[in-house]
Amino acid sequence: MQKVWLNRYPEDVPAQIDPDRYLSLVELFERSANRFADSPAFINMGEVMTFRKLEERSRAFAAYLQQGLGLRKGDRVALMMPNLLQYPVALFGILRAGMVVVNVNPLYTPRELEHQLNDSGASAIVIVSNFAHTLEKVVDNTRVKHVILTRLGDQLSTAKGTLVNFVVKYIKRLVPKYNLPHATSFRRALQSGYRMQYVKPELNGDNLAFLQYTGGTTGVAKGAMLSHRNMLANLEQVKATYGPLLYEQRELVVTALPLYHIFALTMNCLLFIELGGQNLLITNPRDIPGLVKELAKYPFTAITGVNTLFNALLNNAEFHKLDFSTLHLAAGGGMPVQHVVAQRWEKLTGHYLLEGYGLTECAPLVSVNPHDIDYHSGSIGLPVPSTDVKLLDDNDQEVATGVPGELCVRGPQVMVGYWNSPDATGEIMKDGWLRTGDIAVMDEEGFLRIVDRKKDMILVSGFNVYPNEIEEIVMQHDDVSEVAAVGIASEASGEAVKIFVVKKSPSLTEDALIAFCRRHLTGYKVPKSVEFRDELPKSNVGKILRRELRDEACEKSNNSA
Repeated sequence: MQKVWLNRYPEDVPAQIDPDRYLSLVELFERSANRFADSPAFINMGEVMTFRKLEERSRAFAAYLQQGLGLRKGDRVALMMPNLLQYPVALFGILRAGMVVVNVNPLYTPRELEHQLNDSGASAIVIVSNFAHTLEKVVDNTRVKHVILTRLGDQLSTAKGTLVNFVVKYIKRLVPKYNLPHATSFRRALQSGYRMQYVKPELNGDNLAFLQYTGGTTGVAKGAMLSHRNMLANLEQVKATYGPLLYEQRELVVTALPLYHIFALTMNCLLFIELGGQNLLITNPRDIPGLVKELAKYPFTAITGVNTLFNALLNNAEFHKLDFSTLHLAAGGGMPVQHVVAQRWEKLTGHYLLEGYGLTECAPLVSVNPHDIDYHSGSIGLPVPSTDVKLLDDNDQEVATGVPGELCVRGPQVMVGYWNSPDATGEIMKDGWLRTGDIAVMDEEGFLRIVDRKKDMILVSGFNVYPNEIEEIVMQHDDVSEVAAVGIASEASGEAVKIFVVKKSPSLTEDALIAFCRRHLTGYKVPKSVEFRDELPKSNVGKILRRELRDEACEKSNNSA
């Protein structure tokens, strides 16, 4: 496809990036830690961690993994916690040890956690105590040999940390009882690591850096293998497109999105590490009043988020009282930014929400609106530098301008493949092109717009939810005969899960079924509504027609609006 979009980018955005500017993420980190040693790197609960402290602590943790636990280059280490100061320490410690980070959603159910630990073959896990009870239920069924436990306040000053840990455990009762007798504390791991020798491994761009798990059309989460080069390439692409708005050592980015999510990992953590910027880590972004109180304390210059976060902030009266004079970058991704939200944001802050598009398999950024755009069009923007895109019809032929086709991507940010899943890799990657499953159109200037999803994936607050996984759980209920899960429009989360169910027993109720799902699924995957049917529509080969049900639900919603 002709690269018409290259002429639309501002002159300060290069057409190509150099994905090999650094040998590895470790080289990037160590160079920044040296350049910006005494500058703040991360802030959490009022505590500031400088680049120097981050370098020292991550080096100690790397030494502990190598010498204390005897782990080797390439071993997988799981990381299961919200945004805390411990996260970057563990993250860069794992990478500096030459090991592979396996990011884990802390809200996973035991079933989801067990699958990810077994599939990745993780040898160790770093986990915050609030979720240790989940690990306790499955750890004996995995290959995890080492458990490293931390508490929310463990990287804060002694007095503040003691208070936070006491309140969290005894006042708010947010730490369910658990029994992990052989676990080591994160604090002890660091203390031991300081006395051990750190051996810097030989790394290059082809070494794996992350196993970033994502769903699939089969409903089974798969680990996207992201190499150091994949991540560095996307970092360069992010920097090329957003960089003209940013300045070294002068940025403070609000990191409310979890760092275990690929969007925040690249956009917030890696980008601002290279820039010598500060990350304001928000541990509980669902607490909007608490988040706004934190924002009031700092002259933040950048913020990233998903539509639901921006909408929640705009609906908070105290947020409207904040000073936005220092803000110059607001980036939305993970899910479509609604036009009304974008308009309200611009009116309040004086800045446009720059919407982009990406997916885990691309580390994640694929396209973004140019930084000089002065309106919200609903487009996902232009392909980022060094990225080729094409739109294909059902016969794998490129479509004309303005005609919908499946969006296919090729570039240095595209993953190596799925971990231990050659068949799944072959389905999504063909001749060097990644098939996104999203249906898009491109206009004459090269701007892309998503019009549909080829896959049945449901997008809830920026997180992928796959119908097969929901259906598999619902079918485990003794009173369910058939089920189909679809996504329906939701003002709160973009989309929400709705299930259509054929009962075996007339006594089955919506509340009972949702309660059942809540025991087995992460919160955002739990169906928000249930519709009981005598039968479900099927194709001539007996396949349940989800699209027909989704269209019915959409029409019903439009008629009631």
